[in-house]
Amino acid sequence: MNRLDRITAIMIQLQSKRIVKAQDIADRFGISLRTVYRDIRTLEMAGVPLISEAGIGYSIIDGYRLPPVHFTSEEAMSFVTAEKLVDKLTDTATRTSYQSALYKIKAVLRTSEKEMLDSVSQHIKVVENPYLPKDRHKNLHIELVLNSILHKNVLRIRYFSTAHLDTTERDIEPVGTYANGSYWYLIAYCRLRQAYRNFRLDRVESIQRLTERFHTQHPSLQHFIEETSRQQDLHKVVLRLDKRAYKYLGDQHYYHGFVSQTDRGEQIEMTFLTTSLTGMAYWFMLLGEAADIVEPAELKQLVLDKVEKVRLRISETLLT
Repeated sequence: MNRLDRITAIMIQLQSKRIVKAQDIADRFGISLRTVYRDIRTLEMAGVPLISEAGIGYSIIDGYRLPPVHFTSEEAMSFVTAEKLVDKLTDTATRTSYQSALYKIKAVLRTSEKEMLDSVSQHIKVVENPYLPKDRHKNLHIELVLNSILHKNVLRIRYFSTAHLDTTERDIEPVGTYANGSYWYLIAYCRLRQAYRNFRLDRVESIQRLTERFHTQHPSLQHFIEETSRQQDLHKVVLRLDKRAYKYLGDQHYYHGFVSQTDRGEQIEMTFLTTSLTGMAYWFMLLGEAADIVEPAELKQLVLDKVEKVRLRISETLLT
């Protein structure tokens, strides 16, 4: 990227947020802080009304805006890709809002870019997992949750717990939401349990945004995720799967802490980091005679115990 294009891009970045840190600009373009300062000075000399706050960052005086700039073909195509993902992986309200925003973006595109987007859209598709419920993304209430986080509103939810197989009503203080695999999750402080909890949004049966606001300064979402990861007791598991069966695996292994795989001739050796050896034992039984456990020995014993219980249970049903 030449300097003129970079300075233009910096100008757009400054218009996208209230405050932009110099380090954020340096990281984005792979340049030194000294170069950032020089580019900012160039913008100031060109008449852009910038405010510099020592130790905080840069901002543009309210009301100053450059007219829309044209998008590159790659940038325009990214909108279509994002549209496909939003359509399949979020809920109805989020899809509607994104579609409205996309219309506004398309309105400033050149005719040739609009035609290109219409053409490329026909060649991108996100296919849902046929084994997952079709309506799991119907009412996730993502926008309501985000607005509650922004304004610090308490949420009242009815939540179905798979651990206890019951539904409880509870008031929560939302911290953040994130997508993992095929599901959306909400991190919140649960007043019922007096602790932080991780709620899967498709299991929220009803949700109400209360007028009550909370004043607790909760940890950031990133901090919560990092702390949770550090506290998890991870087990290393190494399996070997016959190549003849590998093609039937699909993407199941990604749900069990898959890390890497190595070609071992007639087999594929797969390494996992899992929080539950019991869960891994259940999954391994689905692989049947086409897989071997390399390590740990504890997993081998767990599988043997479960196989014996299955054998006894089947034997009992044969006698009745």
